[in-house]
Amino acid sequence: QVQLVESGGGLVQAGDSLRLSCAASGRTFSRPAMGWFRQAPGKEREFVTAVSFSGSNTAYADSVEGRFTISKDNAKNTVYLQMNSLQPEDTAVYYCAATKYNSDSYAPRAPAGYGYWGQGTQVTVSS
Repeated sequence: QVQLVESGGGLVQAGDSLRLSCAASGRTFSRPAMGWFRQAPGKEREFVTAVSFSGSNTAYADSVEGRFTISKDNAKNTVYLQMNSLQPEDTAVYYCAATKYNSDSYAPRAPAGYGYWGQGTQVTVSS
């Protein structure tokens, strides 16, 4: 079993920045893609960004393109989400996810493509 633990959430003001981290542990798995999703109250979980295992491919939701950056440190089994210029509409619980299959060059957008999920970390942006 793989465990994903997110950290770094909090309460910030509009225009501020936050960096989320997601540390993977447990059963060693090979080369997964990693993604970030978010869910606001009353809304469905939505894709934010993803990165292939190699880091060569990334994908971003239109709503965060240019403001958020995903990165990873394979040696530490950790993926990061740098969030700049945060807006109230970014308020949500942010979830880290990992694929169960090897994904050297593919960064999936669909939640169904991921088999492991973290417990989530709350990000609240005040206006």
